[in-house]
Amino acid sequence: MTLVDTAYKVPEAVSAVRKFAVQEKVDMIATWGAGEGLAAKPIIQAYKIPTINYSTSWEILEPPVDYMYLPFGSYKMDCYAILDYIRAIHKGKEKPKVGLLTFNNAYGRSIHKPSLEYANKINIDIVAVEEFPPKTVDLTTELLRLQKKGTQYIVMQMLPSAIITTFKSADRIGYNPIFFGTWTSTDPDFFKLGKGIIKDRLLMQFPGGLPSDRTPGMKIMTDLWTRYKTVTKFDASYWEGVVVGMIMERAFIRAHEKYGDITRETINSALESFKNEDFGGLVPNVTYTKTDHGASFKARIVKVQENGNYVPLTKFFIPGKEKIHLFK
Repeated sequence: MTLVDTAYKVPEAVSAVRKFAVQEKVDMIATWGAGEGLAAKPIIQAYKIPTINYSTSWEILEPPVDYMYLPFGSYKMDCYAILDYIRAIHKGKEKPKVGLLTFNNAYGRSIHKPSLEYANKINIDIVAVEEFPPKTVDLTTELLRLQKKGTQYIVMQMLPSAIITTFKSADRIGYNPIFFGTWTSTDPDFFKLGKGIIKDRLLMQFPGGLPSDRTPGMKIMTDLWTRYKTVTKFDASYWEGVVVGMIMERAFIRAHEKYGDITRETINSALESFKNEDFGGLVPNVTYTKTDHGASFKARIVKVQENGNYVPLTKFFIPGKEKIHLFK
């Protein structure tokens, strides 16, 4: 396995993918961010290398989908799930007033279109869309504008450190909306930086298994962090790494079983044969076809506690299709 840290720099990611394809002749790739995956997609498709993108940007799977895969539902699913939850908990006859607060890059903007479209469909008012550069250190101005619009719920698409900045800025102006994030909202540093700041006020869509689920897949993940000590307890970033690794491993095994050889083409064919693949409850069962590489579309809402625990607030559900079931 070859590892390259591209530090969210799109040109470096494109260069790394080109090197993987031409010089190292790898059989499979995992790309990271939304911008990197989108920029590398033409190279990946030209060299026909099956690739899983860690950022679940729905734009990755805009046609043509060949060779590009997501490990679970896209950010479109996050948007639908969060808005379904807001619709379910909102009190009063007036429409819920929701604001989007995001980075001004491909990752941040990935929630704009699906949120605006779905909100209109389920009678939610998106009153404002605020975006900012990733290196911003104070979001008071953006939050004041959201507050002025009467925003009751804020949906964020940003990295964990920026969520801490958001909370600090909200405290500075005495603003207490309900904050939501997509599944990328936390990492180990989030809980270190957020001590005394998080205050159990972050809700997020999380499509994976949790320690409280006690599934076989979670047992595997626990064994891994105990053995390798990369993290000391459950972490959403580590979780996705394990999930992507499991999908890759299953694809390699399936390719060898079906075709007697592990190559770019046999791996891709193996992935497209996945039908309701069970990964022990660590992630919703995975299905890929020749025209759909989206893996799954099952979500749930969890509360992120300051102590690093994730508490389910709903059962798993298919946003936009199934009724949401709230835990009391």
